[in-house]
Amino acid sequence: MKKLNLHISLVLTILMLAGCSKKEMQSPAVTLTLKSSSIQTGYPTVPNELLIKFKSGVDDNGKNGVLGKIGGKHKEKILTKAMTNGGDKQGLNIVNVPGSVDDAIAKIKNLAEVEYAEPNYIYTNQAVSNDPLFSLMWGMFGTTTSPANQYGSQAAVAWAAGHTGSKSVYVGIIDSGYMYDHEDLNHNAATVPGEIPDNGLDDDGDGYIDDVYGWDFNDNSNTVFDGLEDVHGTHVAGIIGAFGGNQKGVAGVCWNVNLLCAKFVGPTGGTLSNAIKAVDYFTNLKLRGVNIVATNNSWSGGGFSQGLQDAIERANQANILFVAAAGNDGINTEPRTSYPSGYPNANVISVASINSVGELSSFSNYAPTKVDLAAPGELIASCIPHLTDTGDFISSYAYMSGTSMAAPFVTGAAALYASTHPGAKAAEIKAAILDATIKTKSLNGKCKTHGRLNVSGF
Repeated sequence: MKKLNLHISLVLTILMLAGCSKKEMQSPAVTLTLKSSSIQTGYPTVPNELLIKFKSGVDDNGKNGVLGKIGGKHKEKILTKAMTNGGDKQGLNIVNVPGSVDDAIAKIKNLAEVEYAEPNYIYTNQAVSNDPLFSLMWGMFGTTTSPANQYGSQAAVAWAAGHTGSKSVYVGIIDSGYMYDHEDLNHNAATVPGEIPDNGLDDDGDGYIDDVYGWDFNDNSNTVFDGLEDVHGTHVAGIIGAFGGNQKGVAGVCWNVNLLCAKFVGPTGGTLSNAIKAVDYFTNLKLRGVNIVATNNSWSGGGFSQGLQDAIERANQANILFVAAAGNDGINTEPRTSYPSGYPNANVISVASINSVGELSSFSNYAPTKVDLAAPGELIASCIPHLTDTGDFISSYAYMSGTSMAAPFVTGAAALYASTHPGAKAAEIKAAILDATIKTKSLNGKCKTHGRLNVSGF
């Protein structure tokens, strides 16, 4: 692998990705150069609520007159000991108004009785993303975040509540490889417990020599990053577990998690046999004591395979969730099942894609009984490797679209749930994710839950 240069590319590439095939990986790209002036931020506030500070000496009649002008109702008086010790005997008044807070403030701010009036701002604790591209990550937003988007995964709401993951949890990425020394991934790039790098031995006895970061089943080697052919897996890894709060790039759903890779997709695709090996690789690790909670499977194609279904069932028996992209054919897969998302194993979670305005993505497959839920999948910002003119790979970022991007949101959610519910079984994690979904009009009859992912709901 080329030496990693820690410069950040400030160009985001917009790619329309419909899976892992060679054709799609070579799709033409359109580049946009970021400008700081295009990043808009806002401040969330309590709806229909403002604070009013009356001037000293204003009596109750004067106060009631002010409230009458805005239809306000007194909710609470705040008069702390610190206020009184400082000589303030008026305190603050929390007032409810029926209409716009901004309009109410405009009506009273210049009145003789009012010292000031302001919105009741919402502040969060320190577990929020300070990563520079966060304002572009609509898929992580919630209804109370800044910026806000009700159709985001609500992950940022979970972060603000202190839920950012745990290094006791492992996730398997079954995909192309991934850039494990990317500046936003190296913190969560796990190594196989017990495996000693580059000693030519199978130290942990799992059947693979020097599988430090995982195994490449496509090339039958321990190298899980081979350059630009691993853009897709790197992007998926970033959605699951890019390190948040580090003032770099993006943040994944789960800020703290252990990522391992089973690469089986190469430049020309991946084979069924290697897919089975990849699934079983993580099942074996789980049985050997590694806490693999879920695997992410952002790939599709081919017909029914009993061999693959059996491999998925082995993972099920080991309590590993199999999170799968629903596919990007834009069709109803109820009559024509898409695999692997359509396998009936109890541990499978099939994920469709929605966009930032809550619509089912035009490219996304759907099915009322074979797809479970939807998650953000359009114009998702995440990690990629970038090849410089000097032949070095550097950390970079890109937008991609596809159910390939929706699935890792759910995988990250599974890891986040496991971090706060140690020992939870696969069935429990799946039920928690599906039960927390938010009903969404565009998803009626399109998936089992009729809803979208809600990371803050468990």
